[in-house]
Amino acid sequence: MVHVRGNGSGIRTAAAVTGLGCALLLTGCAGGSADDSAPATHDPIAVANAPAQLPVPSGKGSEAADDFNGDGHPDLVLNDLVKGPDDTHGDDAGIGIVYGSARGLTPGARQLLSPSRQAAPTDGRLPAVFDAEASGDLDGDGFTDLVVSTDPPYNGQGMPPVPLQILFGSPSGLTGKAVKLAIPAQARFGNDWPDQPVPGDFDGDGATDLVVHASNGQLSYLRGPFTRKGAPRAAGAPLASPGNVPTGPAADVNDDGYDDLLVRTAEGTAESAIVLGGPAGPTRTGATLPTGIDVALGNFGKGKALDAAVGAMGGTSLRYDLPGTARSSLTTAGSVLDAGDFDADGLSELVASGSELRLLRGRTTGPSTAGMVTVQPPAQGTTRVLTVADFTGDGLADLVVRTYPGETKDTVALYPGAKAGLVAKKPTVTFSTSEFLQTDS
Repeated sequence: MVHVRGNGSGIRTAAAVTGLGCALLLTGCAGGSADDSAPATHDPIAVANAPAQLPVPSGKGSEAADDFNGDGHPDLVLNDLVKGPDDTHGDDAGIGIVYGSARGLTPGARQLLSPSRQAAPTDGRLPAVFDAEASGDLDGDGFTDLVVSTDPPYNGQGMPPVPLQILFGSPSGLTGKAVKLAIPAQARFGNDWPDQPVPGDFDGDGATDLVVHASNGQLSYLRGPFTRKGAPRAAGAPLASPGNVPTGPAADVNDDGYDDLLVRTAEGTAESAIVLGGPAGPTRTGATLPTGIDVALGNFGKGKALDAAVGAMGGTSLRYDLPGTARSSLTTAGSVLDAGDFDADGLSELVASGSELRLLRGRTTGPSTAGMVTVQPPAQGTTRVLTVADFTGDGLADLVVRTYPGETKDTVALYPGAKAGLVAKKPTVTFSTSEFLQTDS
């Protein structure tokens, strides 16, 4: 199940949160509940301030997605960290990583990635912006790597410098200095900033490639694996594209062994199209999707091919078969979408957020409002989905959301998947991103 976020970012960070501080109750999950009638087992940890920092679990490498330390458990990436009401500086606080473990998502095992410590300088100057954009195992060593966007200095003449940098995963997680992504001259086009990175195996050779926006409907296609200096194995001339905003994460929508790419014509509300992968990379335009604010891919019906749900303004989600034409439509309160199999029945549930946070149960004929589950946010405020992934290791997708009561406060909460009820009624993990700044990482 894949969520393709409308802002072009492959990082699921709400889309990426209330400095709860001393009022926080932090819970470490020890496995999701398979039945919503029985609460998941977990050990609550009452804290007087940010919880004591735990070491990052050490791994040996894995094929799990978003597994920066290679221990087989997905990790969580967070942008736009809350700095608290007393912070008057506008500098980017950095990127927060919460590491997973056999017990599930563990907020104590957290890491702050800051431009002052991790970013590579350009012309002797460190960037002020340091935002997570996409993740994938770019060098093929079994540890997920993180692609970060920066703001290198530019004089406004000719091609701007590449703003993307790579932090490589390791048994200790994301450590060391980032390296600049190297885009060969023949793969660049025009004078746009080369951004919107989307990792995926688009040519089916088993190595992770990278697609980056070039200019004027052109994409830079960089074949993996990448070196530790940020250089691709190969790169040719830019590829023609039906839009300017490649959007991740990539997915094999037609089950042919090649990852495919969703490309939007613009950010925000826009049309989009699926660009199909093949031996030469993402070169063939497949299904065209209607105007919408967001797109989620999932197994919404029968067959191995994925389906698309398009979230439109006004709360209407159109469901499409890929490849194919409009299959059905439904009306729901949310237009920002995600997808996941929360009850392990082989069909994706559709998550819609907006005025409410709703899970539409998967059916063989597509997601349905019958039996729809409304999730109670962990706090008052605007709530958005961060990601859907199996953090508890029980085979059920879990839901991670972020609620903003105000500009200086937030709450991140994990709701375990459940065979009955789709998700637990209450979160088993809650924390604030302000905790990243309360400890010296």
